[in-house]
Amino acid sequence: MPGASLRAVAGAVSFLTIVPLGRAVGVESRDVARGVVLFPVVGAGVGALTGGVAVALHPWLPALLAAAVALTTAVLVTGALHVDGLADTFDAAGGRSRERALEIMRDSRLGTFGASALALDILLKAGAISALLVRGGTVSALIAAGALSRAASPPLAALLPYPRAGAGPGSVITGAPRLLATLAVGIGIAIALLAVGGDSLWLVLAAAVVALVAGLVFRGWLGGATGDCLGAATELCETTVLIVAAGLS
Repeated sequence: MPGASLRAVAGAVSFLTIVPLGRAVGVESRDVARGVVLFPVVGAGVGALTGGVAVALHPWLPALLAAAVALTTAVLVTGALHVDGLADTFDAAGGRSRERALEIMRDSRLGTFGASALALDILLKAGAISALLVRGGTVSALIAAGALSRAASPPLAALLPYPRAGAGPGSVITGAPRLLATLAVGIGIAIALLAVGGDSLWLVLAAAVVALVAGLVFRGWLGGATGDCLGAATELCETTVLIVAAGLS
């Protein structure tokens, strides 16, 4: 039986990506909850891969097209986890009551609000990455964005209750240990600092503001956060950080 640390690593990787490490190790939901401390590390890895693809393609393709292919790679590697949460959360905004919003969020069909949010999110990301390809700092910015955005969901999961009464514990990271969530934030900030240096202050601030606003919105709107809400917060943080990074470049 693998040790707890290895199972936590496998839990973080298998939850955030399509890499089937969890099946090989036999990961359980509690392992994923312990693995939240490593979410920023996995996010940084996804960011490095995305940036590497974009930079490798840029000599052969226009910046926007290289960015689009890189984003396609990221969506495939993550199993569209966060963009799915973004679309479902924005679709739920059409609900006239908390109960109706939660019901819509569970519907697998894509609505107008969700499709619009998804299109705008991808457009903004592609624009930011293409600007970074032209100005420089693509890989480092994507590493920082990946780390900071994945550091956003653990504290939200630790602090916000699951809003569906009587529906079980919710997301596998709902109620994540607060100490591990705090450590995840610290690791995310450290990775951003190593990746981009002094400009990391602005990237951290951008991610923190988005995460805080998202948490307050989810609390007031739904009474807590679902897994889709956590995915939406992650996606919004990543996009915002990339936009700020492009502006700073």
